[in-house]
Amino acid sequence: MKILVTGSSGHLGEALVRTLSKTNHKVVGTDIKESPFTNRVGSIADRSHVAQCMKNVDAVIHTATLHKPHVATHSKQDFVETNITGTLHLLEEALSNKIKSFVFTSTTSTFGNALIPAAGAPAAWITEDVVPIPKNIYGVTKIAAENLCELFHRKHDLPCLILRTSRFFPEEDDSKAMRENYEDLNAKVNEFLSRRVDVQDAVDAHLLAMEKAPEIGFDRYIISATTPFQKEDLADLRRDAPSVLKKRIPEYEPLFKKLGWHMFPFLDRVYVNEKARRELGWTPKYDFRKMLSQLETNEPPMSPLTHLIGKKGYHDADFEEGPFPVED
Repeated sequence: MKILVTGSSGHLGEALVRTLSKTNHKVVGTDIKESPFTNRVGSIADRSHVAQCMKNVDAVIHTATLHKPHVATHSKQDFVETNITGTLHLLEEALSNKIKSFVFTSTTSTFGNALIPAAGAPAAWITEDVVPIPKNIYGVTKIAAENLCELFHRKHDLPCLILRTSRFFPEEDDSKAMRENYEDLNAKVNEFLSRRVDVQDAVDAHLLAMEKAPEIGFDRYIISATTPFQKEDLADLRRDAPSVLKKRIPEYEPLFKKLGWHMFPFLDRVYVNEKARRELGWTPKYDFRKMLSQLETNEPPMSPLTHLIGKKGYHDADFEEGPFPVED
């Protein structure tokens, strides 16, 4: 099978090309940036470029995007052209070329303001049933692209699955307070409890979605590490997350104390991956317990693939205030 991966110079795109290159599949990688994993340099906003990339392709994994780190540095029109128009071009060419499977990488950021409960309310239990309330142009354009995918399935029977991935980037957090109060690895390990996924697990989910799309037809899935928390924990998580974690995974406390680490004082949301595990047959390997196990044996937390890809940054320029400027 010939597979087109868009965004092949990015974290997830590179991870997918690396993985697919070791299989019997033929892979075409496209991105606006040159890299060893990109053999067709160009923009998905260019319909002729997309048409060239799509020749004889059987499946598309569409990871290319402008995302949150670009909100303060790119115009809203840039977001529309890449995230909406680019996706439309890919869908139209997929239809013309009778593509068997289309996988669209979306984001849990689409949930936006739905992720932040009112003061005094329990933490939010985020499943696919939660209605997104986008809070910036990134979320708005990703939801629009999702809706285009749904339209092409409904009108033309294009098999298309949407994966709303949580954080998998290795770059520092954009929050100054987070950077000042937590070691970077401490913060990332904490996030595996509720809002992070390892890039290896994200790759596995995308490949399963590619296989399952013709059978399922259309659906949306949250792709995040499996949480140890239950719905009955939500009120306490918003007030005192360390006490809940001590109840669920008591062995975390002595290890964190040894490392001089701290659990977040509270959590405002928990992403739930149960639907993806059930319907895609996805079995993510990297969760909070896995992080503890790796730390105990002095193994670098997260997957070898994560460390192989490493940090890429988001811009050609460096910024004094953080890894990228944040919109007010």
